[in-house]
Amino acid sequence: MAPSSVRIGVIGVGFGATVHIPAFQSEGLDVVAVCARREERATEAAQRFGISKTFTDYRKMLQMDGLDAVSIVSPVANHYQMTMEALDAGKHIICEKPFTLNQSEAREAWQKAEDAGLTGMIAHEFRFALGRMRVKELIDEGYIGQLHMALLKLVIGPRGGFHARPLSGGDDASSGGGFLGGLGSHYIDCLRHWFGEVESVSGQLDTHFGDRIHPNSGETVQATSDDTFHIALRFVNGGRAMMTGTSAAPFGPGGGIEIFGRDGTLVTPHAGLGFNPPPLGKILGAKPGDDALSELPIPDRLRSFSDDRDDRMMPFRLLTREFVRGIEEGISPAPSFEDGYRCQQILDAVHESSESGRVVRIQDVE
Repeated sequence: MAPSSVRIGVIGVGFGATVHIPAFQSEGLDVVAVCARREERATEAAQRFGISKTFTDYRKMLQMDGLDAVSIVSPVANHYQMTMEALDAGKHIICEKPFTLNQSEAREAWQKAEDAGLTGMIAHEFRFALGRMRVKELIDEGYIGQLHMALLKLVIGPRGGFHARPLSGGDDASSGGGFLGGLGSHYIDCLRHWFGEVESVSGQLDTHFGDRIHPNSGETVQATSDDTFHIALRFVNGGRAMMTGTSAAPFGPGGGIEIFGRDGTLVTPHAGLGFNPPPLGKILGAKPGDDALSELPIPDRLRSFSDDRDDRMMPFRLLTREFVRGIEEGISPAPSFEDGYRCQQILDAVHESSESGRVVRIQDVE
């Protein structure tokens, strides 16, 4: 792809170095800086990708000359503060999911980006997985008609049994840890993209195996973040979705989505392939009168290129193209900060419902 004029810095070198940096460089962005808490990690990433500047303080990176945008690939607890300071510095932003710790923070960041006229997107790259893009087209074309029910599962677990593992930041619910935010948020964004806004939510969060080893004392402590969730959603436009996710189910089948409507059925299987949709995707469908589900073709026009470095690389590169377009046109393409806010409303509602046992109505869905 021809080079763009966007000069971007990356905060975080875990997933940032695995997908963000190589995707940006493949799409012609100039990655001019990288930031990590540990200097040796920033230096290693910079040397590997040929990046000229390294930082251990993101605030200093935001002050550097010649920086147009940042991608925030830090722990969730840091997203809000980093986003707000990057907006104050006049930077366009791609922020990893989940957007913030709660909907109040998410709404504030979304409105600040809107007021500043800066492009803000959330890294829900699986909107751009080929199978999911085609399912969206089929739904919009009326393949299923009125939605009746969508069933989603993300079910997997350690086949070697449950053993206490080192305590990490992702084990703290108050810091945004948990299976719901980490993986469930992608699927919630997918459902909103396909079926529109959510009217009400009920849910239950559980921690089936919370044993962790404290790095300092060596003692066994308990994680507070969830490893299992059950969610029921009702959409403003009608129809419901039921979603179950767990990382505590040894020999679980992985992920998959089944969609049942008045006029047809769609299935996106990826059993045995983990939680993320496979990059090329597979769609099964059937209409009334068909004998069984059969594979539906994905048009060649959606297969603009291939990239086998990582299953997430191709959809993230497509998201990056939208990010560049947004900067050039002065807009925030979907999945935008508004989408991040809407997703966070639902995440908050699941937590509220799990604590109260009540159905929670989503406010401000118009």
